[in-house]
Formats: sequence, C-alpha cells, structure tokens
Amino acid sequence: EVRLVESGGGSVQAGESLRLSCAHSGLTLDDADPYEHYIGWYRQAPGTECELVSTIHREGRTWYSDSVKDRFTISEDNAKNTVYLEMASLKPGDTAVYTCAAGGLGVLPCGTYDYRGQGTQVTVSS
Repeated sequence: EVRLVESGGGSVQAGESLRLSCAHSGLTLDDADPYEHYIGWYRQAPGTECELVSTIHREGRTWYSDSVKDRFTISEDNAKNTVYLEMASLKPGDTAVYTCAAGGLGVLPCGTYDYRGQGTQVTVSS
C-alpha cells in the first residue's frame, strides 16, 4: 500500500517561509515506467486551476513551475523516505492546499495522479 502523508502547512505573512514534508511509503519506483520515478507537489485554491508546482526524480533531478521557480526548493531525504518543499518569499497568491503526489506527474491531468496525500493548507496573508 502506498501512503503519502504531508505536514508543515500553516498561516504566514507575505515574505515569510514554510517547509512542507511528505513522508512516503510503498512506492516501488517501477523501473519499467519512468513516470513512476517522480514525486512532487501540486496545489489548488478554491476557484483556481490545479497547478503542479515541483517534482523531484529519484536520481535527484528537479523541476519547478514558473510561478515558484527561484522561491521554492524541493529535496528528498532518501534515508527517511521524505520529500520536502521549502517555500520562501511566500506571496498571497501561494495560498492553496498543497498535496504530495506520485505516479504520472507531468503526464496525467493535475490532481489525478496515481498516488496522493490528504493535502495541507498553506495560507499567506498580506
């Protein structure tokens, strides 16, 4: 069974930072399917489109959406099976539910990935 459990959301002021964590288990990273090799984060706020914001490949390659590039940093502690999303210089527009996901990132429509956590709320006030 695959499990993705997020933590670290909260409410901050614009310009502040937050770190999200995603503890995962059960991911097999099937060598036969390269799209299973990524884990990442997407976000969605009420009334807005879902947005894939960052992914990390099991070999360490990272990707960021233009809206968070140079402000967010994704990393993974393989010993702890945990992926982190360090978010700096937060803006009110970053307010959303952030969800950790794996399987089909960048291929499947945003939010429909094979494995998803429960999500964690990030609220940024001006």
